[in-house]
Amino acid sequence: MMQDLGMRMRGLRGPRRTGHLLPTDRLDLLALPVGDDGVIVGTDAEHRPYLASFHHPVPYHVLLVGGLWTAQALALRAAGTGARVAVETGRAQLWTDLARAAGAGLEVITLHKVGQVPPLGPAVGSPVLVVRDCGVRPPRGRTAALPWQSVLTVVPYLGPAVPRLAEGASLVGVQRVSPEEAALLGRLMLLPQADVEALSTLGDGVTLWCTRSERQYVYTQPTDAEAQLLGQPRRLD
Repeated sequence: MMQDLGMRMRGLRGPRRTGHLLPTDRLDLLALPVGDDGVIVGTDAEHRPYLASFHHPVPYHVLLVGGLWTAQALALRAAGTGARVAVETGRAQLWTDLARAAGAGLEVITLHKVGQVPPLGPAVGSPVLVVRDCGVRPPRGRTAALPWQSVLTVVPYLGPAVPRLAEGASLVGVQRVSPEEAALLGRLMLLPQADVEALSTLGDGVTLWCTRSERQYVYTQPTDAEAQLLGQPRRLD
């Protein structure tokens, strides 16, 4: 009985319907809305969220010429997207409270001495962000950007390593710098003169995120939890 029923079911056809036609000028109605993903770095001048994606199938390097506050806020927000964050630093005492608060008992943000970041095994389902807080002269090390492992290098001001780092960076963030530093960054990043002049006047929490073809000023406003942990935005550590 069951065998006969199975044979009859294999022969069944679904409901027959006429085709659906759609004029070519209405094809956009078939588009599916897909939102941006990434870390909410802050908001632009129109109060729209600015997102930076740190998770890529190719090596991705970000340079931040700025303060520790912004680097820590980015680390927290990257961890909030599900990334594992490894911090390579010579001043672990400034990261300890953040690492403890972020994990809630789990090692979401781990701290490592300079030059001692172990292999982290990044994967599409387990992306990694390595934050290199190694001073104005970050050494060349084995910590490299890999597929699904991005590297954020933070330097407090321009030093001899910045031209090399900027050359290899996919994204550069610049906070308030001196006019002389602004002029050098302008040449490195092909910035218009108006942006070069603005860099020495930026307020705390404001960052110019740029490539050699695109630029966006962004203000990072802390959430209540971030403000309790990190305080208010500041350029100087």
